[in-house]
Amino acid sequence: MFQLFLRARTHDFLRDRIRGEAGFRARSPERDAETDQSRIEAIMIAIEDALHAAEREQSGLNRRVEDVLARAAVTLGNGDDEYLEREALDNHHQDLFDREIQNGQRRLKELGSSIAHYKVLKAAVLCRFPDYRPGSGENVKPYRS
Repeated sequence: MFQLFLRARTHDFLRDRIRGEAGFRARSPERDAETDQSRIEAIMIAIEDALHAAEREQSGLNRRVEDVLARAAVTLGNGDDEYLEREALDNHHQDLFDREIQNGQRRLKELGSSIAHYKVLKAAVLCRFPDYRPGSGENVKPYRS
């Protein structure tokens, strides 16, 4: 079996050596440009998907944090000495709200940083590939919102 494989490879090698450069063919420049365009398009779609997902998460989380802040303000009370006479259950709820608010604000900060990074990535790709035209890739699915 190995001898058949070796014989076939030797035959191909000799045939290619005899023909020389005549056997090599490159793709057309138009096809190369389309291939490059579709690769850049795939990268841009991935960046756009990540950016839109992070922005949606940030928007939803921001609404939820504002809601928790409003609920915490209601349970806090408005008296000057409210914290002295507050029941244990109210203190427990305040602690839960405080943890939720802190976690939400921490995540909002992370999302803000991520969104900024995605925008930098997008700008870097657009800067590095000035010939890129959005939506002209044939093999790549466009972004779905």
